[in-house]
Amino acid sequence: MTAQDCLVALMLAVSASDETIRTTELLTIERIVNHLPAFTGYDQDRILRVSETVFDLFSEEDGLDALFGLVRQALPKRLFETSYALACDVAASDGKLGESELRLLEEMRYEFDLDRLAAAAIERAARARHLTV
Repeated sequence: MTAQDCLVALMLAVSASDETIRTTELLTIERIVNHLPAFTGYDQDRILRVSETVFDLFSEEDGLDALFGLVRQALPKRLFETSYALACDVAASDGKLGESELRLLEEMRYEFDLDRLAAAAIERAARARHLTV
């Protein structure tokens, strides 16, 4: 997996964590991949392969641990906060944060050893971006 694949995998993981992948979440992932500089040159056809990998891992007992292992191997540490920010955007995109999404985000904070204040700021910003009028 490439670093870009890892970012996509984590966004898909947070979307799939509640066992319901919503259209708004998929559109958010597509928008992120289309517009952020981190995805410059990324082949969007890879999203399907990455999603299959995520779904296969989620069908295994220790699949989440395996996913984090793959991510830690391919994603530079300097992008851990970025991955968390993208995952928060996907989680907030449908206006609902379920318990399973919150648990996955908590696990990401732990696995990537994110500063709690930085994580709170990222979460607050994602919430602010996805509020409706």
